[in-house]
Amino acid sequence: MGGICRKRVLISGRVQGVGFRWYTMDRAESLGLSGWVRNLPDRRVEAVFQGEEDLVDDMVEWCRRGSPAACVKSVSVEEEPVSQRDCDFRVK
Repeated sequence: MGGICRKRVLISGRVQGVGFRWYTMDRAESLGLSGWVRNLPDRRVEAVFQGEEDLVDDMVEWCRRGSPAACVKSVSVEEEPVSQRDCDFRVK
């Protein structure tokens, strides 16, 4: 266990119009993570995950595969300071 961490993830490929955000929310909620996910104008998906480090890492690995209809090309990850504002997971 590595404690609580927060990571921002940018996912590119065929990730919009394939249910990626909703699958992401379902997966994050099942892991007990907080944060959010949204579509970006440049067709990427951006997400922030906060929770136990091993569970956040599991979520990031899930993003490398994505929803069943997605075709993920790349995933970039940045660590962020833990926030007290996020207490649930939502689609923006």
